[in-house]
Amino acid sequence: MFPMMPLRGLMTSSEICCGLFRCKMILMRIACLIALLFLAGCYISKNPLRKQTKLLQKGIIKDDTSYVYALPYEEGRTFRVLQGYFSHFSHRERAALDFNMKRGTKIFAAREGVVIRVKEDSDKGGLNKKYRAFGNNIVIQHDDGTRAGYWHIQKDGVLVNVGDTIKKGQLIALSGKTGYAAVPHLHFLVWRSDAKGWQQVPTRFQTSSGIKYLRSWHKYKNSKN
Repeated sequence: MFPMMPLRGLMTSSEICCGLFRCKMILMRIACLIALLFLAGCYISKNPLRKQTKLLQKGIIKDDTSYVYALPYEEGRTFRVLQGYFSHFSHRERAALDFNMKRGTKIFAAREGVVIRVKEDSDKGGLNKKYRAFGNNIVIQHDDGTRAGYWHIQKDGVLVNVGDTIKKGQLIALSGKTGYAAVPHLHFLVWRSDAKGWQQVPTRFQTSSGIKYLRSWHKYKNSKN
């Protein structure tokens, strides 16, 4: 009979139990994360403007009177809309657009107007709401009283000053990732004032394939028609 030798490399029963427990905890965390994402995805805004916007995007109802904005980037270039009007994640209650842009991408005015606000001193940003106040931005007021905001501009990336009169299609900034942002992008939105105060509104854009209300995850090329 040969003497029994201990087998190296094999786990003991206690080590196996600990490993199984760790796996179980990891799976539980993954399950919780999936559940949170599912719940977030199931959330639907009760804002009545959401339904109207969806109908406009699908062409079920027509709009031929509102201002047609230029895409806020260089002619001939194409960018994807990461988040659209009343979409999931941080736009669930926002009539705003996120264009996927690398740092330093040129941003152009979507409409003529006067610069009423600029911020470009921040170099902080990340996927945490604590960074919200650090987003560099430009706000331009239009001749009908509406305002457009351009957010997440890179540090020292504002190329205009308060009081400047801006032409449609004018270079105004360089994109970045300042403020509440997971990735570098341009956050664009338009407000108008009514009896309820300032309200965000969806807008039409001129694209290479016609005038459209932009949709999440679609790509749009900027070209003049």
